[in-house]
Formats: sequence, C-alpha cells, structure tokens
Amino acid sequence: MKNHLLCFMLFVSLTFTGLLAAQELPTPTWPDVNYAGNNHTYHMMDIYLPDDNKKHYPAVVVIYGSAWTSNDKKLSDYQKEVFVMPLAKKGFATVAINHRSSTLDAVFPAQIHDVKAVIRFLRARAQDFKIDPSFIGIAGYSSGGHLAALAGTSSNTKSMEGTVGEHLTYPSHVNAVVDFYGPTDLSVFYDCPTTSDKKLTLKQRTKLFGEDIYDIPDKVQAANPVNYIDENTPPFLIFHGAQDRTVPICQSQLLHEALLAKNIDSQLRIKEDGDHCGNNLMPHHTKQMAAFFYEQYKKQ
Repeated sequence: MKNHLLCFMLFVSLTFTGLLAAQELPTPTWPDVNYAGNNHTYHMMDIYLPDDNKKHYPAVVVIYGSAWTSNDKKLSDYQKEVFVMPLAKKGFATVAINHRSSTLDAVFPAQIHDVKAVIRFLRARAQDFKIDPSFIGIAGYSSGGHLAALAGTSSNTKSMEGTVGEHLTYPSHVNAVVDFYGPTDLSVFYDCPTTSDKKLTLKQRTKLFGEDIYDIPDKVQAANPVNYIDENTPPFLIFHGAQDRTVPICQSQLLHEALLAKNIDSQLRIKEDGDHCGNNLMPHHTKQMAAFFYEQYKKQ
C-alpha cells in the first residue's frame, strides 16, 4: 500500500510539472514517420531536432516501457520532458518510436526486429532527416531498457536483424546504450534478495513469447542481452533502483557484470531508495544520460 501511495504521489507531481511546462514541451520536427514502409501505427516514430538549425545531428532512439505490450506510447509528454529536452540541450536528435505489442501484434523477436529497422532507416534516410549516421545511441526504460540493451549487445548479430523495412543492407549497430531498469534474463527474474518472496505469474511468464518461459529456454536466452556481448559491444550506462520489486536490481547487476567481464565500458548507477514507479527516471537522471551520450559522441 505504501508503495502504491508513493507512486501515486510521484505521478501527481510529474503530472503537475508537466501541466506547468505544457506550453514549453517540444513538438516533433517530423511526426509519424513510418520506418517499415507500411501504415501501421506500431511502426511509426517521431523525430525531434534541436532548434539551432544545424546541418545534421547525432541521434538517440528512445523506447518506452510497457512490459512489451503497448504499440503506441511514443508521444507522451513524460518522454518529451525527460528525454527530448535534455538530449536537445546536448545537440542530439531524439527518435521516439513505437514497436509491435507482444500481446496484440506479434511475439518476440518482433520487438527487437522493429528496433533494428528504426536504426537502419535512420542511416538510410539520414540526409532526409538531418541525422548524423556516424552516431546513433539508444535508450529505454523498463521493457524499453531491455530492448535498448539487446539492440546494443546484438549490434553485430545477423540472426537478430529481422526483415522489417526497406533498408536491409544498412547496419543496425548503435554507438552507446542507456538502460533504465530493464529486464535482462527472464529465467532468473526474481532470483534476487529484494524479490525472493515473489514468483512470476503465468501471465508474466507468457507475456513476451506467448508461451511459458519455462518451456522455451532457448527462446528466453535468445532475448537475453548478455548472450551477445563481444568486443564490439558499445559502452553502457545503466540506472536501477535498489528497491525495485517489478524489475529487481539483480537484472541490471547481471548485465553490468557481464559487460565488465568482456572489458566493455559499463557504469551502473544505483538509487538506494529507487523503485519502479518513476523516481529513478527523473530529469536529473536523464541529464546524466544526455551527458553520457555527448561524452561518447565526442570520443569518436
């Protein structure tokens, strides 16, 4: 009950802040761009450019959280405030995307195939949308954090590409990843001291794959970002709340430790009182995110 009250209070606070800033929130430079060559809402994205009218901009793809079940969450004021605004201040284009829902449209790996199609589209159509194709970062929260991490570690894995869109010959690698409390390995999801009293429900176990994860271990591991880490994996910045009982912190620790074991630059920033209702995705966190992307962009 206490956690629900805290989440509600945070929601009210964020909503009030959003109302105050409503007139200042950015609008897409190019709304509803279809990255797959069809008219489906789940294949739309919005592209936001900074307002300084440069020739081109490095880009960051942003993926919403929804337990992989939403196919149309790209336009929230929340995203504009915590992602678009700090990224624009650092000179980045923000690409807010939709992807297919695992419960409404298609099960995994459809979601990562959509993400890969976005990245290929941005490189193929870079000149049309003023994108600098030399740097494309990716960020996401909750299930979007999982997809961002998976896109990062499987950057050079052909088996994860899929066939979505018209630009299959373009690379889908990303240059840096920011993962806000995303799942990593669903087979050990609640094997964590903070959630040792919890068990995945049947609905949770079937949500991404349409099958019980305990019956399909190979498919579950195909969705695990850890299994694709190699010497070409880009640098990571990971945020997680120590009190998160929806996606336990052990999931991010698992990813972070696996990255370090392969000598990949990874930073894990833990908020000791952080949970899963938004207090670990505030403007001061995404300001750090934008600074991280800027640092990586300047390094190349």
